[in-house]
Amino acid sequence: MAFRSLRSQLLFWLLVPLAAVAVLDAWVTYRSARETATIVQERMLLGAARMIGEQVHLEEGVVQVVIPPAALELFVSPSRDRVFYRISERSGELLSGYYDLALPPRQPQPESAVFFDAAQRDRPIHAVAFAQPVFAAPDQGPILIEVAQTLEGRDELAREIWITAVRRQAVLLILVSILLWFGLRRGMLPVLELRDRMLRRTPGALDRQDETSVPTEIKPLVAGLNDYVDRLDRHMSAHSRFIADASHQLRTPLTLLNTQIVYALRHEESAAREEALGAIHNTVQHGMRLVNQLLAFTMAEAGVGHGPAQCPVDLADVVRNVLEALASVAEQRGIDLGFEQPSKGPAVVLASPHLLHELVANLVDNALRYTQIGGVVTACVASTPRQVMLRVEDNGPGIAPAERGKVFERFYRLHDERSDGCGLGLAIVREIAKSSHARVELLGPSSGTGLIACVVFPACHRAAADAPGGADDGPISPR
Repeated sequence: MAFRSLRSQLLFWLLVPLAAVAVLDAWVTYRSARETATIVQERMLLGAARMIGEQVHLEEGVVQVVIPPAALELFVSPSRDRVFYRISERSGELLSGYYDLALPPRQPQPESAVFFDAAQRDRPIHAVAFAQPVFAAPDQGPILIEVAQTLEGRDELAREIWITAVRRQAVLLILVSILLWFGLRRGMLPVLELRDRMLRRTPGALDRQDETSVPTEIKPLVAGLNDYVDRLDRHMSAHSRFIADASHQLRTPLTLLNTQIVYALRHEESAAREEALGAIHNTVQHGMRLVNQLLAFTMAEAGVGHGPAQCPVDLADVVRNVLEALASVAEQRGIDLGFEQPSKGPAVVLASPHLLHELVANLVDNALRYTQIGGVVTACVASTPRQVMLRVEDNGPGIAPAERGKVFERFYRLHDERSDGCGLGLAIVREIAKSSHARVELLGPSSGTGLIACVVFPACHRAAADAPGGADDGPISPR
């Protein structure tokens, strides 16, 4: 059963055990009511038998029995019960009463009684057999007095006792329900006050809630809200810084572009205009690259947890496509751009094809931009059944160990005098790697200058099943 109200749910789970106990108590009460009614009936039966026994006497050696009216008046009730009696000697000779009344299952001892159930004329009865001694003729033995009654009166008395008890329990259950409702309403006030405080907050407010003034049970909820507020505050602050940095980065090329256009308009010489147009072209190219990287970073950041659909992708094919696209850039700068794949078979990872292409393109583009003319840039893809690694190595100036953690920040650039980069390449790489559950490392070469950028992906399960077994199934070394 689904509840939209916490108060209703608490009330339900409090009342269900109470109702179960009430049902069990009603059953026990019914058993007790039947036992009580049976005891009342047996006392009446025994009383009537004793009253009849008091009237037994001996006249001229013959036992005489007189049925006093009071003995039968004990059973007068609206239920119209029938009363049967039988008085017989020890030998079984009938002295008075109904001859067909059932005998007891065992003979009672003198001045003692035996109660039993039987049937009389197709009606169930409850009877008593009482052994009354005849003191004037002790040799004759006791007289057996039986008195029986049908069960309508006993059952009606049991029902009345049971209904009275059940009504009392129902009233108590209703009263407890009302008290529980008001108690839960009062107990839920701290939750309602917390709700009201949250509703009174102005849009954009990221203040923490006071955890000391709330009950212990809802402290985890308030702590969770405060944790979410802190994370949201950091997220909004990061976005604000990103927008501010992006605005600053876009303002610079736009300002420079405006200056170059004004310079071209003021000069009529074709040489000056050609120079200005070339500068404008370079500025526009830089601005387009900045906008594209901003879009790529936004897409990569959105890709963490809920981005584009991922599918198995062969990383080696992606690297080859990127190297073919950037081959002309490497040729213009006189850089030896190479590719290596020591592992046999495909290197399949689970990723978004577009984002994976952006990751590889940014790593190779960064290496080309920061490597001097005549340098070497090599992309390598290695795989095992458990891991796939992309390594992009260059022999450029490299990055100092103290700076390697900072270059993943947005718009952080090194060697500004040697590159027209935007400072977003490695930030994009990190965000895309997060979306594919990969890790990124920046290492220095074992000798000389340069940088090794490594991205280690978990191998796709399908690739792990299809890949041929190799001698080394352990982790891949970045070096």
